[in-house]
Amino acid sequence: MSKALIEDILDDSEWAQETALPATDNDLLILTEKFLGFEIPPNVFLQAISIAAYDCAAAFRYTDNYLAVLKTKNKRKNLLLIESYRGFENN
Repeated sequence: MSKALIEDILDDSEWAQETALPATDNDLLILTEKFLGFEIPPNVFLQAISIAAYDCAAAFRYTDNYLAVLKTKNKRKNLLLIESYRGFENN
């Protein structure tokens, strides 16, 4: 009876959990290619690879989040440079 009850609980979708899968060689290649074209600290790349060793999806989320922040910082920096250049032209 208790075995059937445990199986019913485990089959409930509310209790279902995703299984973390490590990255394959192809996944690691794709992850590496995402960083191409950006100057990133080595520890960020190594952290992404370390995460990928046990959870591929989390490694891609980490990479996407880092690159999104990096792109936002670069846009702000370029906007500030353009605005300061315009201010310099007006003087």
